[in-house]
Amino acid sequence: MKYLVIILSFLVLAGCSRNNEAEIPLGKVERGTFYIDLHEEGEIEATRSVQINSPNISWRYGLLKITSLVEDGSQVHAGDTVVIFDPSEVQKAIVDSEAELEIKEAELKQMKAEQQSTIKELEADLEITRISQEISRIEFESADYEADIRKKEIQLNLERANIALERAREQLENRKKIQQEELKQKMLEISQSRNELDDARSTLEKMFMVSPSNGIAIINRNWSSGNKFQEGDQCWSGYPLIELPDMTELKATVQINEVDISKVAKGLRAEIKPDAFSDSVFDAKVIKVANLAVNKERGSKIKVFPVDILIESDNKDLLPGLTVSCRIFIDEIEDALYVPLEALRREAGRAYVYAKTATGFEKKFIETGETNADYVIVKSGLKEGRKMALINPFAEDEEETSKQDADV
Repeated sequence: MKYLVIILSFLVLAGCSRNNEAEIPLGKVERGTFYIDLHEEGEIEATRSVQINSPNISWRYGLLKITSLVEDGSQVHAGDTVVIFDPSEVQKAIVDSEAELEIKEAELKQMKAEQQSTIKELEADLEITRISQEISRIEFESADYEADIRKKEIQLNLERANIALERAREQLENRKKIQQEELKQKMLEISQSRNELDDARSTLEKMFMVSPSNGIAIINRNWSSGNKFQEGDQCWSGYPLIELPDMTELKATVQINEVDISKVAKGLRAEIKPDAFSDSVFDAKVIKVANLAVNKERGSKIKVFPVDILIESDNKDLLPGLTVSCRIFIDEIEDALYVPLEALRREAGRAYVYAKTATGFEKKFIETGETNADYVIVKSGLKEGRKMALINPFAEDEEETSKQDADV
């Protein structure tokens, strides 16, 4: 009976051991091409696009306020209205300019009438002075039989008449010149008012922006808020609001840190996997590596290098703005042995795995080589096909031993 109990206990423990082993996930040594790569997240962009900027308007109209905006990602056609700005300030400026122009034109009309009246008075005075001078001249020519004193008086009258005539002519000419300058000044004021009115009217048209071509409208981000522009936002003149991307050629832009950027070069092969439909993988290649680092985020001290990756596969589901995972292939090693990174452990600087045996698992020290995001090369210590635990199969035993040691 005693032996039967022992045997049954052994079978139960063996069964439990087999069940525990069955629950441990396994990996194995594989042989093949080992890829050294970088994994970064990026965003889809078009390599070419039409930019729709907010209109350049005068400061006197204030900031541009968006009252209507096309929906982000919607299909638009050439001539469609995509943005409407609040026109109230411009409309007020038109009313003010029209009133000011009307006043200045009325002032011009009144000025011309007054100038015409003044010129007529001066011309009449000139004519009277000319007649007086003519009379004095005739008297002077007829004074041969007059006494010397009388002749002298007549001569002085003639000279005075000549001076008065010359002065009247000068006054008339000067007045005409002054009036011409006054008219010129007034016409300049009217021209400025007309220009302001024309500018206000053309600005009013700019408040209603239309699409220059067909495409998908991608709303840009508001620099001040960090969010995409929306109704009610204000923006400066000339600020980029909407992009109409050329969907025939797309790229992903990623940011590579300072440590890894030296590994990346133009022409490297890459793969793009959209987060929205991760089952799809698209072929790509690196087309541009930035020479200068930029801040990773506004206010951040972390420096990164923007890298552009051209997507070589066509797919209508790829749209600008999609977040994607980018895999850049730095190098490849042919006929390499490698194991999953989850299986690798280290002890005193030495690498080891828990290799599968007929009765369980054993600690197997190995020599490793290059690593990537998922695997590590095995230079020695394991053969192709050897299975190993992806987790520590003795974790519970080790924890129990550590607990007992602590109790002691």
